Amino acid sequence: MPIEIKELHIRVNVTPPASRQEKGGPASLPGRDAASANGARQEIIAECVEQVLKILESKKER
Repeated sequence: MPIEIKELHIRVNVTPPASRQEKGGPASLPGRDAASANGARQEIIAECVEQVLKILESKKER
């Protein structure tokens, strides 16, 4: 016998990390200068875009 859920409540509390951020703000990473941190961020973004495009293409093929 299937169960029907008519109403679902989800509550999430988000708290910022402890005050360990450096002068550069959230974009700065410990032990890295701004240029290498920016390069690492760009690599992550490029990888994410590539994976999203693969997912969209696979959905289009269906």
